[in-house]
Amino acid sequence: MNPDRRAAYLRALDVTVYRPRAVAGSVPATSAAVEPEAAARAQYAVGAPRSAVSATAPPASAASLDALCRQVAECRRCKLCEARTQTVFAAGSPRAELMVIGEGPGADEDAKGLPFVGRAGRLLDQMLLAIGRSRAGDEPPRSVYIANVVKCRPPGNRDPQPDEVEACRPYLDRQIELVAPKLIVALGRVAAQRLLGVNLPLSKLRGGQYEYGPRNTPVLLTYHPAYLLRSPSEKAKAWDDLKRIHRFLVAASK
Repeated sequence: MNPDRRAAYLRALDVTVYRPRAVAGSVPATSAAVEPEAAARAQYAVGAPRSAVSATAPPASAASLDALCRQVAECRRCKLCEARTQTVFAAGSPRAELMVIGEGPGADEDAKGLPFVGRAGRLLDQMLLAIGRSRAGDEPPRSVYIANVVKCRPPGNRDPQPDEVEACRPYLDRQIELVAPKLIVALGRVAAQRLLGVNLPLSKLRGGQYEYGPRNTPVLLTYHPAYLLRSPSEKAKAWDDLKRIHRFLVAASK
């Protein structure tokens, strides 16, 4: 991985640059010191049951992302439509190998009509650049496509409720189908739980590899950038996740 990108990411997250474990004398990752965490991942995160993951067809199947975006803009399938300024459909390249999915728009996103445009969005951009990806890229392998589980802002930035998620799920399913990414990355607990159809905490799910939809699109999980802004102690773990995402995409492109 490009060391300059790695350094830029670490600076943006205020993460200390660590020496390799062997140099620092740390306990090897295969030691008993990390076995409880590995055991938890093995118990809870070795692939979500496919039956728990919805892959329903859209209310009216759109032939393109532009058509689907227009359909979403007119949607009134749940109560979130009542307070929105506008819907927030997506950003990035429709040809992207990597699709990043958050939980839902916040105030900045509701105002601008684009996902991840506030402080968390700027951090997400730094995270993506650290692994050679960008929402501004037009072609693979640099391009990224960014969307949310729900397309309207929940009041007060609360978590989307189950009925709201289900109302929006056909649109997300069709987005995934039309983009056909090689990998989906779910940002944070809410997106992970909603995509996988489980109620486990992110600490139990993180580290596993899952599948979503009829194409069995691989899914990996990491922390939401807004959470990282509130919890700097988790930033080093997020860097580990990003390196794993990078390795997966490199292997998938061969």
